Amino acid sequence: MKRVALVVGVGPGLGKAIARRFAREGFQVALVARTPEFIGQLARELSSAGERAGAFVADVSQPKQVIEMIATVRAELGPISVLVHNASSSSGDGLLGTSAEQFEEAWRIAALGAFLCARETAPDMIASGTGTMIFTGATSSVRGGGWLAFSSAKFALRGLAQSLARELWPQGIHVAHVIVDGLIGAQKDSAEPMLHPDRMADAYFQLAEQDRSAWTLELDLRPHREKFFE
Repeated sequence: MKRVALVVGVGPGLGKAIARRFAREGFQVALVARTPEFIGQLARELSSAGERAGAFVADVSQPKQVIEMIATVRAELGPISVLVHNASSSSGDGLLGTSAEQFEEAWRIAALGAFLCARETAPDMIASGTGTMIFTGATSSVRGGGWLAFSSAKFALRGLAQSLARELWPQGIHVAHVIVDGLIGAQKDSAEPMLHPDRMADAYFQLAEQDRSAWTLELDLRPHREKFFE
Protein backbone atom coordinates (compact mmCIF):
# COMPACT_ATOMS: atom_id res chain seq x y z
CA MET A 1 0.00 0.00 0.00
CA LYS A 2 1.31 3.43 -0.94
CA ARG A 3 1.84 5.92 1.84
CA VAL A 4 -0.25 9.09 1.91
CA ALA A 5 1.21 12.54 2.57
CA LEU A 6 -1.15 15.37 3.54
CA VAL A 7 0.40 18.73 2.64
CA VAL A 8 -1.54 21.64 4.11
CA GLY A 9 -1.03 25.15 2.77
CA VAL A 10 0.11 24.41 -0.78
CA GLY A 11 1.18 27.44 -2.80
CA PRO A 12 3.63 27.98 -5.67
CA GLY A 13 6.72 28.01 -3.42
CA LEU A 14 7.57 25.63 -0.59
CA GLY A 15 4.22 23.85 -0.51
CA LYS A 16 4.47 22.90 -4.17
CA ALA A 17 8.07 21.73 -3.77
CA ILE A 18 7.18 19.54 -0.78
CA ALA A 19 4.25 17.98 -2.61
CA ARG A 20 6.35 17.21 -5.68
CA ARG A 21 9.16 15.73 -3.55
CA PHE A 22 6.89 13.31 -1.72
CA ALA A 23 5.06 12.38 -4.93
CA ARG A 24 8.39 11.61 -6.60
CA GLU A 25 9.15 9.16 -3.79
CA GLY A 26 5.94 7.24 -4.41
CA PHE A 27 3.62 8.91 -1.91
CA GLN A 28 0.02 9.60 -2.75
CA VAL A 29 -0.24 13.31 -2.03
CA ALA A 30 -3.24 15.24 -0.76
CA LEU A 31 -2.88 18.94 -1.60
CA VAL A 32 -4.78 21.30 0.69
CA ALA A 33 -5.44 25.03 0.29
CA ARG A 34 -8.30 27.49 0.75
CA THR A 35 -8.81 27.98 -3.00
CA PRO A 36 -9.00 25.29 -5.68
CA GLU A 37 -7.23 26.78 -8.70
CA PHE A 38 -3.56 26.19 -7.92
CA ILE A 39 -3.88 22.86 -6.13
CA GLY A 40 -6.18 21.56 -8.86
CA GLN A 41 -3.59 22.38 -11.52
CA LEU A 42 -0.78 20.85 -9.46
CA ALA A 43 -2.78 17.69 -8.81
CA ARG A 44 -3.32 17.28 -12.56
CA GLU A 45 0.39 17.86 -13.18
CA LEU A 46 1.42 15.21 -10.66
CA SER A 47 -1.19 12.75 -11.90
CA SER A 48 -0.06 13.18 -15.52
CA ALA A 49 3.43 12.23 -14.39
CA GLY A 50 2.10 8.95 -13.04
CA GLU A 51 1.68 9.91 -9.42
CA ARG A 52 -1.56 9.78 -7.45
CA ALA A 53 -2.51 13.22 -6.18
CA GLY A 54 -5.70 14.95 -5.18
CA ALA A 55 -6.75 18.52 -4.47
CA PHE A 56 -8.80 19.16 -1.34
CA VAL A 57 -10.15 22.61 -0.55
CA ALA A 58 -10.37 23.57 3.13
CA ASP A 59 -9.83 26.51 5.44
CA VAL A 60 -7.81 24.91 8.23
CA SER A 61 -8.87 27.61 10.68
CA GLN A 62 -12.36 26.06 10.62
CA PRO A 63 -12.68 22.79 12.60
CA LYS A 64 -15.61 21.39 10.63
CA GLN A 65 -13.82 21.88 7.32
CA VAL A 66 -10.67 20.15 8.61
CA ILE A 67 -12.61 17.18 9.93
CA GLU A 68 -14.52 16.76 6.67
CA MET A 69 -11.44 17.30 4.49
CA ILE A 70 -9.34 14.68 6.27
CA ALA A 71 -12.19 12.17 6.22
CA THR A 72 -12.42 12.69 2.45
CA VAL A 73 -8.66 12.27 1.98
CA ARG A 74 -8.75 9.06 3.97
CA ALA A 75 -11.66 7.73 1.95
CA GLU A 76 -10.10 8.59 -1.42
CA LEU A 77 -6.39 7.94 -0.81
CA GLY A 78 -6.14 5.86 2.36
CA PRO A 79 -4.72 6.25 5.88
CA ILE A 80 -2.45 9.26 6.31
CA SER A 81 1.16 8.55 7.25
CA VAL A 82 2.74 12.02 6.81
CA LEU A 83 1.33 15.42 7.74
CA VAL A 84 3.09 18.60 6.64
CA HIS A 85 1.44 21.72 8.04
CA ASN A 86 2.67 24.66 5.99
CA ALA A 87 -0.25 27.07 6.34
CA SER A 88 0.13 30.57 7.79
CA SER A 89 -1.18 34.13 7.59
CA SER A 90 0.85 37.34 7.86
CA SER A 91 -1.72 40.15 7.83
CA GLY A 92 -1.55 43.26 10.01
CA ASP A 93 1.19 45.78 10.75
CA GLY A 94 2.40 46.20 14.32
CA LEU A 95 0.28 46.67 17.42
CA LEU A 96 -1.82 49.62 16.25
CA GLY A 97 -2.03 48.37 12.68
CA THR A 98 -3.32 44.89 13.51
CA SER A 99 -6.98 44.24 14.16
CA ALA A 100 -8.27 41.64 16.57
CA GLU A 101 -9.64 39.73 13.59
CA GLN A 102 -6.23 39.67 11.87
CA PHE A 103 -4.50 38.56 15.05
CA GLU A 104 -7.00 35.76 15.59
CA GLU A 105 -6.86 34.66 11.95
CA ALA A 106 -3.07 34.22 12.11
CA TRP A 107 -3.39 32.07 15.24
CA ARG A 108 -6.29 30.05 13.88
CA ILE A 109 -4.46 29.15 10.63
CA ALA A 110 -1.01 28.41 12.05
CA ALA A 111 -1.71 27.05 15.54
CA LEU A 112 -5.34 25.92 15.67
CA GLY A 113 -5.11 24.57 12.12
CA ALA A 114 -2.02 22.56 13.01
CA PHE A 115 -3.72 21.19 16.13
CA LEU A 116 -6.80 20.16 14.16
CA CYS A 117 -4.79 18.48 11.42
CA ALA A 118 -2.65 16.65 13.98
CA ARG A 119 -5.67 15.51 15.96
CA GLU A 120 -7.46 14.18 12.88
CA THR A 121 -4.45 12.40 11.34
CA ALA A 122 -2.96 10.98 14.56
CA PRO A 123 -5.34 7.98 14.76
CA ASP A 124 -4.02 6.64 11.43
CA MET A 125 -0.43 6.95 12.61
CA ILE A 126 -1.09 5.54 16.08
CA ALA A 127 -2.88 2.55 14.56
CA SER A 128 0.11 1.76 12.34
CA GLY A 129 2.72 2.58 14.99
CA THR A 130 4.54 4.93 12.63
CA GLY A 131 4.14 8.31 10.97
CA THR A 132 5.53 11.82 10.67
CA MET A 133 4.17 15.28 11.44
CA ILE A 134 6.18 18.28 10.24
CA PHE A 135 5.27 21.85 11.12
CA THR A 136 6.69 24.84 9.24
CA GLY A 137 7.92 27.59 11.55
CA ALA A 138 9.87 30.75 10.87
CA THR A 139 12.49 33.07 12.31
CA SER A 140 9.59 34.46 14.33
CA SER A 141 9.17 31.08 16.03
CA VAL A 142 12.17 31.84 18.22
CA ARG A 143 12.66 35.60 17.88
CA GLY A 144 9.71 37.95 17.90
CA GLY A 145 9.69 40.60 15.22
CA GLY A 146 8.14 41.55 11.95
CA TRP A 147 4.41 40.98 11.84
CA LEU A 148 3.00 40.85 15.35
CA ALA A 149 0.22 38.37 14.61
CA PHE A 150 2.49 36.14 12.53
CA SER A 151 5.18 36.04 15.23
CA SER A 152 2.71 35.19 17.97
CA ALA A 153 1.16 32.43 15.89
CA LYS A 154 4.53 30.90 15.02
CA PHE A 155 5.58 30.95 18.68
CA ALA A 156 2.38 29.05 19.48
CA LEU A 157 3.04 26.55 16.69
CA ARG A 158 6.50 25.80 18.06
CA GLY A 159 5.05 25.11 21.50
CA LEU A 160 2.43 22.84 19.97
CA ALA A 161 5.07 20.88 18.04
CA GLN A 162 7.20 20.38 21.15
CA SER A 163 4.19 19.23 23.16
CA LEU A 164 3.08 16.84 20.42
CA ALA A 165 6.59 15.39 20.24
CA ARG A 166 6.53 14.63 23.96
CA GLU A 167 3.21 12.83 23.57
CA LEU A 168 3.60 11.11 20.20
CA TRP A 169 7.27 10.15 19.90
CA PRO A 170 6.81 7.23 22.35
CA GLN A 171 3.99 5.99 20.10
CA GLY A 172 6.25 5.85 17.04
CA ILE A 173 5.20 9.16 15.49
CA HIS A 174 7.99 11.55 14.54
CA VAL A 175 7.02 15.17 15.21
CA ALA A 176 9.40 17.83 13.88
CA HIS A 177 9.41 21.63 13.71
CA VAL A 178 11.23 23.38 10.85
CA ILE A 179 12.45 26.94 11.38
CA VAL A 180 12.56 28.69 8.02
CA ASP A 181 15.13 31.40 8.71
CA GLY A 182 15.34 33.34 5.47
CA LEU A 183 13.59 34.26 2.25
CA ILE A 184 12.32 31.48 -0.01
CA GLY A 185 13.00 31.71 -3.74
CA ALA A 186 14.80 30.11 -6.65
CA GLN A 187 16.73 33.14 -7.94
CA LYS A 188 20.39 32.16 -7.87
CA ASP A 189 21.56 35.68 -8.71
CA SER A 190 19.40 37.45 -6.11
CA ALA A 191 21.07 40.14 -4.00
CA GLU A 192 19.28 38.65 -0.99
CA PRO A 193 20.28 35.20 0.31
CA MET A 194 17.54 32.77 -0.65
CA LEU A 195 16.39 29.33 0.44
CA HIS A 196 15.67 27.17 -2.60
CA PRO A 197 12.25 25.49 -2.16
CA ASP A 198 13.33 22.25 -3.84
CA ARG A 199 16.28 21.84 -1.51
CA MET A 200 14.08 22.68 1.46
CA ALA A 201 11.70 19.95 0.30
CA ASP A 202 14.63 17.51 0.34
CA ALA A 203 15.11 18.34 4.03
CA TYR A 204 11.42 17.78 4.76
CA PHE A 205 11.52 14.41 3.06
CA GLN A 206 14.61 13.41 5.00
CA LEU A 207 12.76 14.15 8.24
CA ALA A 208 10.03 11.75 7.18
CA GLU A 209 12.61 9.03 6.47
CA GLN A 210 14.75 9.36 9.61
CA ASP A 211 15.33 6.29 11.73
CA ARG A 212 13.64 6.59 15.11
CA SER A 213 16.97 6.03 16.86
CA ALA A 214 18.04 9.53 15.75
CA TRP A 215 15.01 11.74 15.20
CA THR A 216 15.26 15.51 14.72
CA LEU A 217 12.93 17.62 16.85
CA GLU A 218 13.83 21.00 15.38
CA LEU A 219 15.55 21.79 12.10
CA ASP A 220 16.83 25.29 11.27
CA LEU A 221 17.06 25.98 7.54
CA ARG A 222 18.83 29.08 6.23
CA PRO A 223 20.70 30.01 3.04
CA HIS A 224 24.47 29.72 3.09
CA ARG A 225 25.01 33.47 2.84
CA GLU A 226 22.67 34.32 5.70
CA LYS A 227 24.24 36.22 8.57
CA PHE A 228 23.84 34.65 11.98
CA PHE A 229 22.49 36.35 15.09
CA GLU A 230 21.57 39.71 13.64
